[in-house]
Amino acid sequence: MNSALYAAAALTVGIGIAHSWLGERYILIRLFRRGDLPQLFGGTEFTKNTLRFAWHVTTLAWLGLAGILVAIAGDVLTARNAGLIVGITFAAHFLIALIASRGRHYAWIVFLAISVLAITATWR
Repeated sequence: MNSALYAAAALTVGIGIAHSWLGERYILIRLFRRGDLPQLFGGTEFTKNTLRFAWHVTTLAWLGLAGILVAIAGDVLTARNAGLIVGITFAAHFLIALIASRGRHYAWIVFLAISVLAITATWR
């Protein structure tokens, strides 16, 4: 076990949480108060949801990287485990994109494909 890698994973989780919380509180909310946001798909709600998703998906990706660091630290990182971690991370991306956009932002299709491919390719 490598305590430095566990510390790096903990810091990755911490910076991800801080990124989402502080970004929501100090950047996104203020941005959404502006009256000049583009109107995509008939209004600003889709624009707001897309910006919010793009902001928070960064945190989600960092959580997946923290999972990789933990697997390395625990000396259990195999291609199979890495594929599973990546697959789970992109499955979460898929669900959030699908739900937040109500299926209108087509990134959910790509995220689902990445998830399925990463898991099936490494778990054969």
